[in-house]
Amino acid sequence: MTDRSVICDTVAAMSYLQTSTGPVAYDECGEGLPIVMLPSGAHDRHDYDELRSLLPEGYRSISLDWPGHGESPAGEGAATAMRFADVAEQLVERLAPTGAVVLGNSVGGFAAARMAIRRPELVRGLVLLDSGGFAGRPLQVRAFCALMSRPWFLRRIYPAFSTLYMRSRTPADRRARDVGVATTSRDPGLRAVAQLWRSFASPEHDLRGAAASIAAPTLLIWGRRDPVIPVRVARRLAARLPGSELVVLDTGHVPHTSDPEAVAARLIPFAAAAFREVARGRAA
Repeated sequence: MTDRSVICDTVAAMSYLQTSTGPVAYDECGEGLPIVMLPSGAHDRHDYDELRSLLPEGYRSISLDWPGHGESPAGEGAATAMRFADVAEQLVERLAPTGAVVLGNSVGGFAAARMAIRRPELVRGLVLLDSGGFAGRPLQVRAFCALMSRPWFLRRIYPAFSTLYMRSRTPADRRARDVGVATTSRDPGLRAVAQLWRSFASPEHDLRGAAASIAAPTLLIWGRRDPVIPVRVARRLAARLPGSELVVLDTGHVPHTSDPEAVAARLIPFAAAAFREVARGRAA
């Protein structure tokens, strides 16, 4: 069997996609059916390295760095969840115009879900990993978002905050945590993440009212020990999405770095079924 990690190392050269707000760094790994992987805020596309290495031949994984993150410049405009979702739509529209399985974590989940609502033709299957957009906007959430939107506070709190939500146990967890700390220690990352937190309290970030319109097959994967978007949010979301599947893992907020094998074990058959359904529909 071909070593998939070698394929990823040799094929996934970074490129830039021109978007409406500026260039965004992304890379592609493998060839075949597209799976787009959208990371959390303060993180970068390398959160998915271990998961991508577990995909079998016949899949092409695509991942990006959000504006102001990783190798992407900040670009024009504030770094909001809605702007990131626009960038994700443009990425899929350009690189997988006939549709992809779209997977997202945290704000990446918000972007993936909003795409499934607004552009259903681009989303053949939806995978939400501890997704934003469905927790609501109670007073305590809005207050915390207001604090996190202050750069001085964010810089000071983020090392402890990331340790709490990551629940680190693997080298990939620790790498992702270190990336988040580095991103929030200096501009443009600090400014981008602060602006992102401000946007989480906006009405546009609340997708609960539109969730029932999601028609794509949906897989929810959640960390049981996530203190930021707890598993009760996933259970309520699953109830709004008839036919969706919820998988709860013993991880924190970023299950694909804590347990990529368990995520891959659910993702691979889900993606295969989603693309088979598309093929049957086209043949009918």
